[in-house]
Amino acid sequence: MAFDEGLAQRVREVLSDRDDLGEVVEKKMFGGLAFMIRGNMCCGILREDLMARVGKANHARWLGEPHAREMDFTGRPSPGMLFVGPNGVAEDDALGRWIAACVDACTALPPKAPGARNPRKRR
Repeated sequence: MAFDEGLAQRVREVLSDRDDLGEVVEKKMFGGLAFMIRGNMCCGILREDLMARVGKANHARWLGEPHAREMDFTGRPSPGMLFVGPNGVAEDDALGRWIAACVDACTALPPKAPGARNPRKRR
């Protein structure tokens, strides 16, 4: 199992309670599951961790929360993205706060057209 299906169901329930989001699309990504709003990743699940898009402006604030840590697939942190360990989202209220932060960060971004990809930066 690449992601915690129980956590995925809890995220689905929190997102479905919001009537202001439009369609929430689930995509398999990073070996886990991502929840997309308006073409942007809002949050996701990798193994038992929540992947939280909190935005660059709120990164430091949310990184200070219990059980939050840098998201760094390549050995370099991804600004605005965090992993939250299982204990950080064990309670429904805590999960709801994280998802609300993710939705706020995601809906502040411009929508992406279906199938649109960001060009890779050359180094």
